[in-house]
Amino acid sequence: MTNQTTNRSTIVSAEIHLASRPAGEPTADNFELVRTELPEPAEGEIVVRNTWMSVDPYMRGRMDDAPSYLPPFRLGEALEGSAVGVVIASRSAAVPVGATVFHWLGWREHAVLDASAATVVDTGIAPASAYLGALGTTGLSAYAALTVTAPVREGDVVFISAAAGAVGSIAGQLARRLGASRVIGSAGGPEKAEKLVTDFGYDAAIDYRAGSLEEQLAEAAPDGIDVYLDSVGGDHLRAAIGAMRSGGRIALVGAISGYNDTVPAPGPDNLFRAVAKELTLRGMLVSNQFHLFPEWIERAAGWLADGTLRSAETVLEGIDQAPAAFLGVLRGANTGKMLVRLEG
Repeated sequence: MTNQTTNRSTIVSAEIHLASRPAGEPTADNFELVRTELPEPAEGEIVVRNTWMSVDPYMRGRMDDAPSYLPPFRLGEALEGSAVGVVIASRSAAVPVGATVFHWLGWREHAVLDASAATVVDTGIAPASAYLGALGTTGLSAYAALTVTAPVREGDVVFISAAAGAVGSIAGQLARRLGASRVIGSAGGPEKAEKLVTDFGYDAAIDYRAGSLEEQLAEAAPDGIDVYLDSVGGDHLRAAIGAMRSGGRIALVGAISGYNDTVPAPGPDNLFRAVAKELTLRGMLVSNQFHLFPEWIERAAGWLADGTLRSAETVLEGIDQAPAAFLGVLRGANTGKMLVRLEG
């Protein structure tokens, strides 16, 4: 095998460690900025200079020492998450120096990893950051939720929570492409609610901070809804069950309203209505939908290029801002995808 390397001196990389496990809402004290010397890559490994990293709500669950669908983060070690970057050293013929790759060793400026754990991405069809947003797992979550988990049918009325966030801002536009007759989104605050209609193609927007969620949903969808994409849980799931038409479908993608709870949150008190209406409530893990990535990227890259799919990013600068970006996601500070830019 031909090895490709760049001549380099020792690299000292900054990374964010989990210093302590949060009790309830995380704080900056739960994180620690650490500088570490990078090892030389072994045979089959690459060194990546990360240029962008993602922070996502699901990471909150990994901060608890509790069983889940992903293992918990380890105390005193770097956190993990999706990132894109440029290969600066390679001992793999499959991934050359200079390639831009997607991988899962975010929360650090540089990463050493097996080449098989990286995916080369095409920055000719979309910017690198798009592979963490519209072309990444958040875009794929919207696509899988509305085509597989709770498929949208022609003429459906669709309701989407966290609609100004990374998944929701894509999902509203996608629901329309899939044939929805009306698309309704929920967001926090008047500015985000306005963006749903002006930027992301929603027909109606609910500001859940402005009054009764049930009343606003009834006004926006007086004849009920057929599909609900749930990223919030709690009161949003309750309102959606109440508004569902018979045979409606609910994609359970997240429940951010309860991620910081110290005791389990009670379920919706109207769950029996799901029985009476013969509803389908189905959970979705995007990691089980990765086989859809090629078809999603093929479709979405074209839509991004011609401007018919609009995406938004909220960007913080520098690895030291990664904890603040993550805390901001949990508090709803982002419009579209929350990202941290790691390049100068």
